[in-house]
Amino acid sequence: MMETDDAWLVMPLYNEAEVIGGVVSSARASFRKVICVDDGSSDDSAAIAEDAGAVVVRHPINLGQGAALQTGFDYALQDPQMVYLVTFDADGQHQVNDVVAMLARIRRGDVEVVFGSRFLDDRSRPSALKRAVLRMAVAYTNLTTGTRLTDAHNGLRVLHRSVVERLDITQNRMAHASEIVAQIGAMRFDDRPVRYVEEPVHVLYTDYTRAKGQSLWNTVNILAELIWR
Repeated sequence: MMETDDAWLVMPLYNEAEVIGGVVSSARASFRKVICVDDGSSDDSAAIAEDAGAVVVRHPINLGQGAALQTGFDYALQDPQMVYLVTFDADGQHQVNDVVAMLARIRRGDVEVVFGSRFLDDRSRPSALKRAVLRMAVAYTNLTTGTRLTDAHNGLRVLHRSVVERLDITQNRMAHASEIVAQIGAMRFDDRPVRYVEEPVHVLYTDYTRAKGQSLWNTVNILAELIWR
């Protein structure tokens, strides 16, 4: 098994009691350091995540996914061993084996960021309309950030510590994904920009994940937030 003590998985968590135990247990089979940031859940999500082995940090009220990620970043940065940080959704849509592959990719040392993309192979199967709306969001993000991505709103990313130290998320709702891309696109290390690459990942669409945030309406909201933020 790959050595992962230098990596933290950060999961924003909000009312995922039905699945979070399995998600955390699956992640901890490969990664010892998992933090769930409970964003004001009204169910037993935090307790279940903690019982499954995650470190849990709690927001007293719901602040949004962007705020939960920033809290997770701040916590992980307290660990001097942390070199790589993974952002990972708590609803079961992301696959741990994809994280392992992305971590192996960043360890080559020629990039500081690995973005997951559901559009580089045919494993993920969003509806045609959802795919079209996501493509519009990608086009807008690429136009406004100067980046070139195929999937700007995938929550699965691997970031080098040097990038995490410079991120400052202020968009708490869904527009935070584009804010992360924009900040990474604007970062420079001495005389060069941040180096990034995309890796194919499998986003698993189920009735549960669609109900929790993968619906077409949620995708439209993302696009609206980008344009009118």
